Amino acid sequence: MTTPGEGRGEPAAAEQPRRSSRLEALSAPHGAPAAAPASKKLNPQLQRVIPDTAAEARREFAVLLGEFRRTPVLVPLAAGGGLWTADRGGVRWICAFSHEAALSRFAHARGEAHRTWEYRTVLGARLLDVMVPTLGVPAGVALDAGSDDGALFPPVRGVVPDTAAIDLEDGRDDRHRVGGRDERDGGAP
Repeated sequence: MTTPGEGRGEPAAAEQPRRSSRLEALSAPHGAPAAAPASKKLNPQLQRVIPDTAAEARREFAVLLGEFRRTPVLVPLAAGGGLWTADRGGVRWICAFSHEAALSRFAHARGEAHRTWEYRTVLGARLLDVMVPTLGVPAGVALDAGSDDGALFPPVRGVVPDTAAIDLEDGRDDRHRVGGRDERDGGAP
C-alpha cells in the first residue's frame, strides 16, 4: 500500500475539475456487517436442487461490474495531482469511492480525516478502459477500500481491456501474447 498521505501520482483523468472536501465533517459510520462465509462443497444430490454458487457469483459480479462502469465515482488525488493508487499483491489499485461518506470512512481509518482531500469524479468505465491500461503494470480498481461493502475490479479479461488483462487460467501475462503465442518464449502457444 502507499505511505500515509501519498498516492503514486498516476496521471489524473480529465473528466471533471478537482473538488475538495473536509471529510472530518462527515460522520464515519461503519458499513454493513460482512457477508456470511460461503458454504462447503455440496452433496451431489443437493447440487441438482441448489443453483451453482460459482455461476451465481459470476452473474452477481457481472451486474456489479455493469453498475460500476455506468457510475461516476470519486477518485482521490495524490500530492502531485495524479490519481491515488496503492500497490498490493503485485497489482496497482486505483482507489475509488462511491460517495463522500465512503471516502470519509477511508480517511478516518487512515487517521487523515483532518486534512482536505482533493478528488475527481470519473466514470467507472473510464477508469477501467482508459486509466488502467496507461499504468503499464497489472492494475485494477479498488472501490470503497477499507469498507465492508467494497469491491475489487482486478486486471482480468472481461473487466479491463485485453491489453491490460492478466490471464489467470494459465498464469501467463496476456500483454506478452500476440496472435495466441507468447513472444517471451519464442512464440510457443
